[in-house]
Amino acid sequence: MKAESNESLDFLSVFLTGIPGLEAQHGWLSIPFFTMYTVAIVGNSLIIAAVQADRALHEPMYLFLSMLAVTEVGVSVSTLPTVMGILWFDVCRIDFDGCLAQMFFIHTFSGMESGVLLAMSYDRFVAIYNPLRYTAILTLPRIVSIGLVITLESVILMAPLPVLLRLLPYCHPNILSHSYCLHSDLIQLPCAGTKLSSILGLAIVLATFGLDSLLIVVSYMLIFYAVLGIASGEGRWKALNTCVSHICAVLVYYVPMIGVSVMHRTAKHASPLAHTLMSSIYLFVPPVLNPVIYSVKTKSIQRGTVTLFFCQKALF
Repeated sequence: MKAESNESLDFLSVFLTGIPGLEAQHGWLSIPFFTMYTVAIVGNSLIIAAVQADRALHEPMYLFLSMLAVTEVGVSVSTLPTVMGILWFDVCRIDFDGCLAQMFFIHTFSGMESGVLLAMSYDRFVAIYNPLRYTAILTLPRIVSIGLVITLESVILMAPLPVLLRLLPYCHPNILSHSYCLHSDLIQLPCAGTKLSSILGLAIVLATFGLDSLLIVVSYMLIFYAVLGIASGEGRWKALNTCVSHICAVLVYYVPMIGVSVMHRTAKHASPLAHTLMSSIYLFVPPVLNPVIYSVKTKSIQRGTVTLFFCQKALF
């Protein structure tokens, strides 16, 4: 029986769910969703291009910001095909392997985003605790190494998830509760036991998001301790002001994640629409808000974006 189920995986399809109870309004709902995708992809791409084009932005803080923008573009691009496919064309069916691939990329880029936020908190700590040696400590090779470690760690940790799910037998119907593929959703589908996948998934969450969030809290405790050592009040305010954008980015990322986790465990009987909205906030809000936060708060990014447009205009 198990062998037959595994053989059928080559032809297995998964059915995604749109927005429960609002299927008739999918056409209208596609407008705000497409707007969010446009803002997320274009806004983060502009940050990447501005940092790359403006040599004045080749500093640790902005290089880490460009890494954050890359992860957010990755998350947005990973979910866009299925979400907009459902809203525009009512295409709810996805190949099982395609679903596993989407799950891998969503979780990999999300894990990378968490790692980059941790790296950015370290960047802020070094800038405040030891400003004279800031660029000497965070050299370009070291920043590149940090980026590669974050990427490899996320890829290596997430790679076993689709492999284990691929080995399990499945029963029909295979219907997910979201318009994209998540591990927490896919793990409900197999006919056999999923204890190993569940334990691995929990271990990955604790090793990435749990550990990263703990280290971010510790880094800010050290930052506040360093700020208290600054003699002048104006100096303290300037030091803290450099952390505001990053603090906002951390809150925008982790608060929805905590909300999704709490709702998933304590409000299992809540309406499907509530679960869908919370998951959508977790995946869509950070990529949309972060470029807005950094563009509004950081004058260097504003100048870099303006310079980018003028350079492009000059080329034509």
